[in-house]
Amino acid sequence: MRRLLSFAIAATFCCLPVTAEAQQANPRFGRWLLKSDAPAPASNIMTYEPFGASGMKVTIQAVNAKGDTTRWWYTTNFDGADMPVTGNAGQTHAAVKPISPLVNEIVNKKDGAVTQRLTNVLAPDHNTIAVIYMREDAQGRTTGVTFATYLRIP
Repeated sequence: MRRLLSFAIAATFCCLPVTAEAQQANPRFGRWLLKSDAPAPASNIMTYEPFGASGMKVTIQAVNAKGDTTRWWYTTNFDGADMPVTGNAGQTHAAVKPISPLVNEIVNKKDGAVTQRLTNVLAPDHNTIAVIYMREDAQGRTTGVTFATYLRIP
């Protein structure tokens, strides 16, 4: 009887629908501030939120030195598929593919051509994200590499 009850409880929990609370297990969810020496009002904040059953919505809000704000976003299901980007004139699509539990590869495109490859690395303590940005030309050659560090905003 005890075995049957344990099985019934386990079966009940395994069949419950996925909720936003269940998705909170993704340690990337939250807000991240670019570590920068630029004087205020300049800032860059990435926000990662649950999307669908197991995906994520990525929103970038940047403020330049003049105080002008830009905001753009895309969603991903972590399957490497191109997804439309909204609000970024230099990018029409983004594709995210996990390399490991802490590393994602992101490929940015403009009108079908790869413009940038990013390696996004979440620190083991889940409080820092390091990003390597590799820009590409039309022939697929790397034309520049930059690095950024984002810190979790409590």
